[in-house]
Amino acid sequence: MEGRAVYFVAPERVEVRERDVPAPGPGEVRVRTLTSAVSSGTERLVYRGEAPTDLEADASIAALDGDLSFPLRYGYAAVGEIEAVGDDVPDSRIGSRVFAFNPHESRFLAAPSELITVPDDVPDERAALLPTMETALNFVMDGRPLIGEHVVVFGQGVVGLVTTALLAAFPLGSLTAVDCVAERRAIAEGLGADEAVHPESLDAPADGADLTLELSGDPDALDDALSVTRYDGRVVVGSWYGTKPATLDLGGRFHRSRISVESSQVSTIDPDLRGRWDADRRFSLAWDHLEDLPLDPLVTHRIDVDEAARAYRLLEDAPDEAVQILFTYRNC
Repeated sequence: MEGRAVYFVAPERVEVRERDVPAPGPGEVRVRTLTSAVSSGTERLVYRGEAPTDLEADASIAALDGDLSFPLRYGYAAVGEIEAVGDDVPDSRIGSRVFAFNPHESRFLAAPSELITVPDDVPDERAALLPTMETALNFVMDGRPLIGEHVVVFGQGVVGLVTTALLAAFPLGSLTAVDCVAERRAIAEGLGADEAVHPESLDAPADGADLTLELSGDPDALDDALSVTRYDGRVVVGSWYGTKPATLDLGGRFHRSRISVESSQVSTIDPDLRGRWDADRRFSLAWDHLEDLPLDPLVTHRIDVDEAARAYRLLEDAPDEAVQILFTYRNC
């Protein structure tokens, strides 16, 4: 059976190619994709050619084999329906809605163990945000906000906005969202931020932020994050800068500030929490929040996968319009 897949072929060049998808093997299923979410952070690095090519695409995801050099298929947020099963898989799985960490393509094969069943009460579009919610939960768990603390979140892309929404449920002293795009600042306030400001207008809490999360993807923002963090505060760096270097001013106030800087990436859980938390428990929590939080404003565009190139140009040229883009597969 023929399917269509998105290929990154060169910096700022995307092609949609036909790709043969055979019948499933004995222990496999074939999934027909219903929608998939575009990551405006990681996928833009790949699109621009700013992802390090000596790095594995993602060692924890079976569908993302190889490295990040062109040409490659990429993406990790597909929601689909099982349409065929191999001899060793029960026929009862046919018709099940599933989530897969899989590149953008209309059909694909997978082992049942690689798929996550989508709860009945979670719509397809919400289910496609599962990696976003899981990532935001990981940032919050690594940040460990405490009652009364002042928290600043740099970057209000999709992950930043969901992180802001999660933090808004905590009894904080204040929650400030920072972004260059006015439309995203407005969404952040709608999700519960006490204030949302442009980086140039940021007026840190009187004594500085207790917890700062840098989620903008801009290396320059890390220096700003350090500058607004108080003595003995914490900075959680969730951004992936790819090949872009970060230049930091560590010779002044930082030298005596005892600020801790920690990287956070969703493929691992804080070692202090691994005795009680694993991926399944975090997924369960992610589904709960996907159902409960008012995330509909995040989806700004639904684009047919055949027009994938237009989606990535939108992210580059119209960041004030495009927040979360979803690919649709109606004609596949």
